[in-house]
Amino acid sequence: MKIFYAVQATGNGHISRAITLLPHLQKWGEVDCFLSGNNSHLQANLPVKFRSKGISLYYNNTGGLDYPKIAFQRNPLGVYKEVMSLPVEKYDLVLNDFDCLTSLACSLKKVPSVHFGHQASFQYTEAPRPIFKSWHGELLLKKYVQATHHIGLHFEKYHPSIFGAVIKQEILEATPVNEGHITVYLPALHDSFLQSILKKIPLQRFEVFSKTVKTVTQQKNIIFKPIDQESFNKSLISCAGIICGAGFETPAEALQLGKKILAMPIWGQYEQYCNGAALKNMGVQVLDPYKSLDTETIESWLQNGATLSRDYSQSIQQSLTYLLEVGAAPTNRNLIFPKQIALQ
Repeated sequence: MKIFYAVQATGNGHISRAITLLPHLQKWGEVDCFLSGNNSHLQANLPVKFRSKGISLYYNNTGGLDYPKIAFQRNPLGVYKEVMSLPVEKYDLVLNDFDCLTSLACSLKKVPSVHFGHQASFQYTEAPRPIFKSWHGELLLKKYVQATHHIGLHFEKYHPSIFGAVIKQEILEATPVNEGHITVYLPALHDSFLQSILKKIPLQRFEVFSKTVKTVTQQKNIIFKPIDQESFNKSLISCAGIICGAGFETPAEALQLGKKILAMPIWGQYEQYCNGAALKNMGVQVLDPYKSLDTETIESWLQNGATLSRDYSQSIQQSLTYLLEVGAAPTNRNLIFPKQIALQ
């Protein structure tokens, strides 16, 4: 079987998930990756056969989506030519992790595809939303990628087509320990601001992962570290808890490890508001997006925050088994896979 795997390169979560899924997909056959976008920072160790600037999602200084920059980043004629050049019709399976160009190519060429990933879960109304919905946020989540089928990944199984998070092997195989420090990953906030509030809790050690520092730097009870996957994994595995945004991959990894979480949705990012609502429903302490992080909130969380855990170790097996079932269903003959393909 030949698989066309489109991966959105806005942020690192999509690439990280693709790296984790790739060995499983390669058991089914040959995988060609299409990397779409240009503002991720993670090395894409993938069999990238096609690459594009794509239609990336950009964020403004307050963390919200920069709609003018998104809308005017590409020439429409150039996008059309690129879309039509994607050979999606030559593959047995088109798997799309939130890429608009692949979605357009499949639509124009009438090729079935599967939208697979966290954003796919928002096609279902059962996936949690904040009290006040954003019409343009909903529009982006539901219309940015169209597909024949949507298989979502989320914190809980809110719908039969939604499965748990795909967790990288280093985290699944780790033995979590508690060395007493708090891991902090809030790249939207300045180091100076974080230092001003964390230094007021002198008895608590913090490991802050920063997008600005180049070397490890210690300021009394705070250690600032460059963002590095191996170093971050080590800090997360051994921390007492984590303060992070309300993205998907990092909170899911923390839940897998049974770490206490204080989540802070980034202002203006509707998807994070939705994730925040889901985490709050589970019992995780989530900051109001309209409220700034402060010392009192952190101290209260340190004393009273709930420690929760979830087991996502079977998510890959479950979601890919479901993908096979969808592809082999008699009502979806245009998605039937070769009979010799079996999930291993």
